[in-house]
Amino acid sequence: MRLRTVTAGTALAVFVAATAALGALPAAASPGATLLAAPPTVDVAAVNAHLQQLQSFATSNGGNRATGTAGHTATTTYLQQKLQAAGFTVTVQTCTTCNGSAKNIIADWPGGDTANTYMFGAHSDGVSAGPGINDDGSGTATLLEAALRLAASNPTMTNHLRFGWWAGEEQGLIGSKFYVNSLSTAQKSAIKAYGTFDMVASTNGGYFVTGTDAVAVKLRAYFTSINVPTETSTECCSDDGSFRNAGIPSSINSAGASYTKTSAQVTKWGGTAGQAYDSCYHKACDTYPSNINSTALGRWANAEEYALWTLTTGTSTTNDFSVSLSPSTGAVTPGSSATATVNTATTAGSAQTVTLSASGAPSGVSVSFSPASVTSGGSSTMTVATTTAAAPGSYTITVTGTGSATRSASFTLTVNGTGGGCTGAGQKLGNQGFESGTTPWTASSGVIGANTGDGAPRTGTRDAWLNGYGSTHTDTLSQSVTLPAGCSSYALSFYLKISTAETTTTSQYDKLTVQVGSTTLQVFSNLGAGGYTLRSYNLAAFAGQTVTVKFTGVEDSGLKTSFVIDDTALTVS
Repeated sequence: MRLRTVTAGTALAVFVAATAALGALPAAASPGATLLAAPPTVDVAAVNAHLQQLQSFATSNGGNRATGTAGHTATTTYLQQKLQAAGFTVTVQTCTTCNGSAKNIIADWPGGDTANTYMFGAHSDGVSAGPGINDDGSGTATLLEAALRLAASNPTMTNHLRFGWWAGEEQGLIGSKFYVNSLSTAQKSAIKAYGTFDMVASTNGGYFVTGTDAVAVKLRAYFTSINVPTETSTECCSDDGSFRNAGIPSSINSAGASYTKTSAQVTKWGGTAGQAYDSCYHKACDTYPSNINSTALGRWANAEEYALWTLTTGTSTTNDFSVSLSPSTGAVTPGSSATATVNTATTAGSAQTVTLSASGAPSGVSVSFSPASVTSGGSSTMTVATTTAAAPGSYTITVTGTGSATRSASFTLTVNGTGGGCTGAGQKLGNQGFESGTTPWTASSGVIGANTGDGAPRTGTRDAWLNGYGSTHTDTLSQSVTLPAGCSSYALSFYLKISTAETTTTSQYDKLTVQVGSTTLQVFSNLGAGGYTLRSYNLAAFAGQTVTVKFTGVEDSGLKTSFVIDDTALTVS
């Protein structure tokens, strides 16, 4: 995974189950979570056998499987031979922009409607520092064994199934970009969803499914059925980006890389709080078997099998879709409004027209959608407007999408009281200009200080300077705040300066993500370079909540980009 982070962590114990294949799968599914089909079970021992081969390729060829090396060539040859022997149509694509003209491996299973192609991928390379067994031998091996299990079952195909193993991911997603750029417009349109699997056996990891495409929907359904909660991730980036930038619905699916596990995630998944998901990320210690969590490996392998099986096999051609909301809650004062994004995804068959409607709004509250109908895979903006007659209280509004089926999601609306209901108004951020040290901010080392040069403050003598190293690096800056309910205005603002040495006018190599809680407000990049500019956001949807305002700067291994923040404010009135 080409994550732009530098996070150290102590070595973590590996979970190796004696009954590996069975131990990877919980015995009981949660009530009401019924899987739609019965795909073959992927034996984690078979996945581990592939990982052992990848370790051998690295050991015999200088200790790594980096693109352009003999270790990587051995990897792609192994994939080609295994897939061809199982009956796949294998295309060995020479990536002329990759180091050593390395090879992409594309494998198509015969049959199914090629106008409805579902694609699954992983990167076959690693970094030069080590064997790359979790990153991304784990994604490579789980997808290979999932493909072989499907081939052995030889099911009737309704939709077309394709796999891709990409060269050059660690050098900037080069192989997957090369493949996507080789496709015609019609060929891109035929790919209804792409899921990439990158680092799925992290020793202190979790279960991150990030995307709304059909593959992501199926993965979440599988994990729900085995009582394993999932989250979305803010770590970036992998080959899903090459497909998403071409307009193909995509997701990245991972057990986590160099970010640290929280206490809440330990409650969900176990592990150690405050330690990296993979303490051997991009290091020589990313080896087999010491850096593989076999429980996670088995779960992910079977989740992949379930997703590819239910999306492409069987006799039913029924189209289906899903509906979700972001955010799923909002708070308003009478006379104001809240908005949310209605996301849809094609979960089976072809895309279709979905008409949106809402029910459950109380008197004085109206709901509208722009647009009122979308093609599944698209999104709409929902506006919940109130009059001054709206009664205070909490209400559940059901948003319904109608197409070949009816799917719905819930939005919780809080109408705050009036007439003195706003208590605790005022400035909610502490140390807004960073002039009094670091408290109450939480920041990466060296971010807050008396910076000069590219990091010079807008006012005063101190500010927050994220990134600007010109190497793979991640910086964070955050502060937890409590927003009172019943107020009319919740305004977050800050001044942002972006300085970059990047020369591109099209590619976002370095990024700054602004979040409140789990909601992303905006993503800035090297393409937005310029002097201090005031940025403002309405946080009314978070009234009555304690949330964390967070800035995450992610810089790649090339030219530097600095994100400098000063004069912050979160004013409630």
